[in-house]
Amino acid sequence: MSSSEIIYLDNNATTRVDPRVLEAMLPFLTNFYGNASSTHSLGKEVNKQVKNSRELIADLLNCDPLELTFTSGSTESINLALTGYALNNQHKGKHIVSVKTEHKAVLDTLIYLESIGFEVTLLETRSDGMLDLQSLRNAMRKDTLLVSVMWSNNEIGTLHPIKEITNIVHEYGAVIFCDATQAVGKISIELRDVSVDMLCFSAHKFHGPKGVGALFAKMTKGKRKILQPIQFGGGHENGLRSGTLNTPGIIGMAKALELSHAEMSNDISRVRLLRDLLEEELLKIPSAFVNGSRSMRIQNTTNICFPGLDANVFVEKSNRVAVSNGSACSSAIIEPSHVLKALGLSDEQSNASIRFSLSRLNIEEEIKNAAQVLKDSIGREIMKYA
Repeated sequence: MSSSEIIYLDNNATTRVDPRVLEAMLPFLTNFYGNASSTHSLGKEVNKQVKNSRELIADLLNCDPLELTFTSGSTESINLALTGYALNNQHKGKHIVSVKTEHKAVLDTLIYLESIGFEVTLLETRSDGMLDLQSLRNAMRKDTLLVSVMWSNNEIGTLHPIKEITNIVHEYGAVIFCDATQAVGKISIELRDVSVDMLCFSAHKFHGPKGVGALFAKMTKGKRKILQPIQFGGGHENGLRSGTLNTPGIIGMAKALELSHAEMSNDISRVRLLRDLLEEELLKIPSAFVNGSRSMRIQNTTNICFPGLDANVFVEKSNRVAVSNGSACSSAIIEPSHVLKALGLSDEQSNASIRFSLSRLNIEEEIKNAAQVLKDSIGREIMKYA
């Protein structure tokens, strides 16, 4: 079955590259193929375009271009931010606070930091996935070095009040890192306003290419927050991230973010309407319910539990609609989603849940078609296990 025949509702995993982004990238895969670090004319021209892209991204996010470090994506950015900051500033304290519903890229990095002597406190959330701000206050200590809280949850779409969280963290003299992978390009983010110290994003979450992202690290008094590099060889990106720059990816990321911001106002309202239409139809399935907050969430995401469904089997077999069950598969062992478990769902409920994530490329007709297909197919699957 071709991709054109599949209704794609797994945009939190990745999005299709916007044709206008591809058009912007192509010259840097063909004619302008020089290394941005080379000092000859071709290298200088490419370096100039990378500089322009850095400035464009900084302007869109309201930060200084020097505060951006280009990476291969959010996983690398998370490792650099958490490990790089912790190692370079451990003389200030070795206590780190985060949340149980964070992405595995954060949680696994924290496990590593624990293994080398850092102490990690993972906060619970309420049953709707929201962080209780008082619990954050209660967890903060004099030796708290770093706090990591995501902007929008990748599985249930929960939007944490990052500005309020940042204010609390700063009251205690600690630094905050925000995984904004599912937020950048979807909602307006003004870094100067929200005042997070570090933040990451990936281009492929907002119709840019895979394999490129960035880490924002705030400058204080003209100097960047000190991060210890965790990748060596060449001193690229002001010594923070060695390696030849992914020029086509950087050009594409800047273009994708520019398009997302230009069309954001309309996209937010239109995608929310489509998400709500899909959700309304799917909740007609007996006993179905939404996981997480229905008010404080990103506009493109809904996560629905269909009691009695084996979502793992359903997602794998589905050839009409592409969705995700949010479960991690390792060595043929399927584990319930750690996010849904943190909300208080049972293993059975977690394994009966499906994530639906839309993008601006979805249209009403396919959402209606998807709703009908899903209602019929999920109903049949539930009956098999009844």
